[in-house]
Amino acid sequence: MLWEQKVEYAAFSDVGFRRHNNQDSYAVHMARERSEWIRRGHLFLVADGMGGHAVGELASKIAADTIPHTYLKIQEGAPAEALEAAVTAGNAAINARGELNRDFMRMGTTCTTLVLYPQGAVIGHVGDSRAYRVRADRIEQLTFDHSLQWELLRQGKMSPEEIFRKEPRNVITRSLGPNPKVQVDIEGPYPARPDDTYVLCSDGLTGLVRDEEIGMACRELSPADACRLLVDLANLRGGPDNITVIVIRVGQRPADVDSSHEIPIEPAAESRVGWWWLAGAFLAGLLFIVGNVMRFSDQPIEGAIVEGLGILGAGGLILMWLRARRIARARSHLPELTPGTPYRIASARIIPEFVTELANIEHNLQRTAIEENWNIDWPEHTKVYQTGKTALAEGRYSEALHDFALAIHALMGGLMLLRKQREMWAKTGKTPPVPKPADAGDAK
Repeated sequence: MLWEQKVEYAAFSDVGFRRHNNQDSYAVHMARERSEWIRRGHLFLVADGMGGHAVGELASKIAADTIPHTYLKIQEGAPAEALEAAVTAGNAAINARGELNRDFMRMGTTCTTLVLYPQGAVIGHVGDSRAYRVRADRIEQLTFDHSLQWELLRQGKMSPEEIFRKEPRNVITRSLGPNPKVQVDIEGPYPARPDDTYVLCSDGLTGLVRDEEIGMACRELSPADACRLLVDLANLRGGPDNITVIVIRVGQRPADVDSSHEIPIEPAAESRVGWWWLAGAFLAGLLFIVGNVMRFSDQPIEGAIVEGLGILGAGGLILMWLRARRIARARSHLPELTPGTPYRIASARIIPEFVTELANIEHNLQRTAIEENWNIDWPEHTKVYQTGKTALAEGRYSEALHDFALAIHALMGGLMLLRKQREMWAKTGKTPPVPKPADAGDAK
């Protein structure tokens, strides 16, 4: 990765619909000079506090303050070593603060930190907040959840289906703060390619929004629009927890910059695997052709056998592909615990069903907004909504996704304003006014 490559990012943290305090924190530090970039790169962090209200808030804030400061202060060592030391220092700071006050004892926080630097991307991770990479048409989870479910998967004593059906999802097995020492997972470095998009998020997002949906949003939208849509989706599906998302996209290499010193990127694993399928298909085709030639020469029986082997080989390849596809779909919610590779992979390719779901969400939300007279810029909303409907009808799904994301966010802005007004009315004891139907124009 080069200093000259633009890095676009957006970060957003929301309290959710059922919490009164936001226990999540995040931090972003962009290198200001080339020398700083070469030495330490850009840093992004998400932390999800635990321990109840002020305690969780304090733990995540200490992590967000301590880790970037310590990481940048360390002069020696590679970024991966400095990041591990910084996360360890964050754990010590939280633990020491907890020991000073009995009410703060055992407070903790998850922490996922991404560093982008010349060698690529490196991650420091503790807890169940996650780091993803969206590359081409797939999304890859780069971190291992330190949760009861995932630890049972690692042990292999229960089937994945049984674990996810019986065991609670939100039991954390490792976090910063509760203990004087903590084991930090360091993932990478992974080579960074142009257009790679990284996502850091708390479980307030991943508990409600599927990997495929995260991938589609981050692949098709700008980082800012993707952040807004993902948070809106989590809230519309209940918003039981705080939601924090950072989306980071690596820009293109400038054409006029010498990249001869850049570290080469190894081919993706899926490309190497693809050669086996190509070799099998080539062999099956070759057998079929040879057998066909033999049938019309003086070896009809032998030719029929060879030709049959080619047909059987092709059929076997098709059956293997269908079986692999069926298994992948059935296990798409389960992690593949393969050391040194992404722990879970899903498609990020846009599908009509997701865009249609967004259209339905928008329609239902719009109807409620009209009935309750939310404060919406209806002319602007209607313009975006109508262009989204047209794009969806014409099969331009990427454009429709963009338009419906904007329309949903406009409506969510009105909903958030109404929630704040109702909270104010509840505190002051005032009676809210009776809503009158709004004039939404063509949006109706």
